[in-house]
Amino acid sequence: MKMNLIEEKKLEISNKLQKEQENLKLLQERLSKSAQLTVGIGSILDTFEQRLSRLEDTILPVYNKTESLQKAQHNIDRTLHLLDNVISHYEVSGDVEHIIEKNPGDGGIDLQTYLDALNRLAGAQKYFEKNIPQSVELINVSSFFNKGSDKLNAEFKTILDKYNTPILPVVLLDLINFDDPSNKEIKVIPKQIPDEPKSHLVQIASWLLDHGRDEYLTVYGKVRGSVLQRSLTMLRNHQKSVSGGSVHGTTSSPMLKPKFGNRHDASRRPSTRRIHQVFERKANKMFLKASQTLENSTGLSLGTRRASHLDTSYTGEELDNEQEMENYLMSVIALHRLMQFEQILMKDIITPAHQPRVFELIVREAMDTIVQDGENIISRAKKCIARHDFATVLVIFPIFKQLRNLKPEFERTVEDYDLNVKQKFDQIIQMLHTTGSKALEDFIDSIRSDSVTQLPSDGTVHEMTSNVIMFLEQLLDYTDTIGIVLEQDQNYMRQLSKLKYSDRSKALLGLYIKKVLVQLNHTLISKSEQYGDTALKALFRLNNNNYVLKSLQRSSLMDLYLISEPNCQDYYYTSIQENKKAYSQSWNKLLNYISCDDPSANFHGDKLKDKERAILKEKFGGFNKEVDEISKVQRGYSIPDIQLRESIKRDNKELIIPKYNAFFNRYAGMHFTKNPEKYIKHKPDEVSAIIDRFFDVAA
Repeated sequence: MKMNLIEEKKLEISNKLQKEQENLKLLQERLSKSAQLTVGIGSILDTFEQRLSRLEDTILPVYNKTESLQKAQHNIDRTLHLLDNVISHYEVSGDVEHIIEKNPGDGGIDLQTYLDALNRLAGAQKYFEKNIPQSVELINVSSFFNKGSDKLNAEFKTILDKYNTPILPVVLLDLINFDDPSNKEIKVIPKQIPDEPKSHLVQIASWLLDHGRDEYLTVYGKVRGSVLQRSLTMLRNHQKSVSGGSVHGTTSSPMLKPKFGNRHDASRRPSTRRIHQVFERKANKMFLKASQTLENSTGLSLGTRRASHLDTSYTGEELDNEQEMENYLMSVIALHRLMQFEQILMKDIITPAHQPRVFELIVREAMDTIVQDGENIISRAKKCIARHDFATVLVIFPIFKQLRNLKPEFERTVEDYDLNVKQKFDQIIQMLHTTGSKALEDFIDSIRSDSVTQLPSDGTVHEMTSNVIMFLEQLLDYTDTIGIVLEQDQNYMRQLSKLKYSDRSKALLGLYIKKVLVQLNHTLISKSEQYGDTALKALFRLNNNNYVLKSLQRSSLMDLYLISEPNCQDYYYTSIQENKKAYSQSWNKLLNYISCDDPSANFHGDKLKDKERAILKEKFGGFNKEVDEISKVQRGYSIPDIQLRESIKRDNKELIIPKYNAFFNRYAGMHFTKNPEKYIKHKPDEVSAIIDRFFDVAA
């Protein structure tokens, strides 16, 4: 069994060996065949290489010759091109002469054709300058080039002149947006130059600048500056025409007149009327307030002019000055709008590097005019201050306020341009600030040095008092502005530091009100010493103190005054009581006649002695005389305030009637005279009626 397994194993190994030997033989046959193929391919490659070498030897000379011919051809073409270019430089004068002799756009020659002709001349000029600087051709080309450039400059100006129509006043007023000062955006930009002409200007400007011709910058600045100036002039003339003639002939006092006259008429355009209404609403409100204050407290009417201590030479000119101030304010705001329009227009035509120079040219004349007008207004304001016409000067404050409000936007408009424009604007504001400050201080000085010596014969409220109150009331509309003016004064700032109040402007105005009213009080007390009648002196002080107190209480002036002087009301109340007491002393002489405590009149019985009858005759006669004289005099005295007038009458009755009633009841029935009607003229109720007629001229 074991032997069989060994035999099978050997047989299996023998079969495998035989199979491997057959495989090896097959592999050897394939290797032999592969070697034969390799030898054949090598032979073919050697043959191909030999043939390729022979071909290269044949083709290479031809290739080199062809390359040489190509280089020669390129050089010939380049030479011909250069020759053509040189020839064209010589021919350019003749070729473009008919174009240059005409103007761009004439005879079917469009701008681009003209620019192409100039570009050819520029190229020729550059060639001759570099290569043949002494040639006649250079002279010809340069002549045509300069001539064409000049005509291009002229065409630039022609287009500008063609579209140099100023903006109409009504359009400009609509764009000012007075009704909405917070709206700083320009919603509608006037299209002053159509798109096609504007594109021509851009092309011309670009070409001229690229070729060193910058005269157009000056031309643009002057032409557009003229347009801006004419737009502004037309607006100013329009404002004068719609307001002219309607402010003359008024009879109101310059201290009491409205800020601006009523200049509406049927022919006025809606936009202009809308702008003026903004100004006039505030002015009429101030005028109405002043009118009511004066009429309620003094019985005076604004239609009657009286001599004012603050205006000694009124001719009606001030009203025109106020109108000019209103026009000036609108001119400044309009100028700013026009500057914005010009900036927008200039951006596409003038390169950024040259815009500051051109912008300064555009606005120079108009800005100088605005500065000059501002100086003229301020000069006239100073004249008004000199003659104590401070109501007219009040218009300085709204202008100052408006320009300060406009300043940030104005500075943003000019921040990338010439600082000279900003400096001029600041110059105007500073002049207004200085003038306003001087007006405020000189107003106080005018009260202190008032030269009017004539006092009201009836002891009524002095016109200076009513004018001062109205002046202060009008300042309320400019609280913030006046605060800015006063904060430059170190005296006010030192006083402000002592006040604990958050609103600086109100506190500063409160300090100014205190300063004015303190000076007014001193002046009135000094003036009252001119009265020879102590009763009239007391009534004069009483009327003025009462008027000031009620005027302060009627407006917000009191709130501001209390900031700087918390006890101001107590002072006026105390002063009023003291003046009432001083006035009551005018009855002392009369009271002496009817006093029942007089020892000389202490007698009883029906039968009187001659001396006793004489005493009663003297007392009744003296009383009658005093009543008649006091009645005659004090009917001519004035107490405009109804409540104060009635309270004085009531005080008089309480002082006189009870004492006279006792005296009358005690002595009227005694037989001290044969003619009682001669001595007993007034019964107590008749005396009361007489007192009721006091302070009434009509009575």
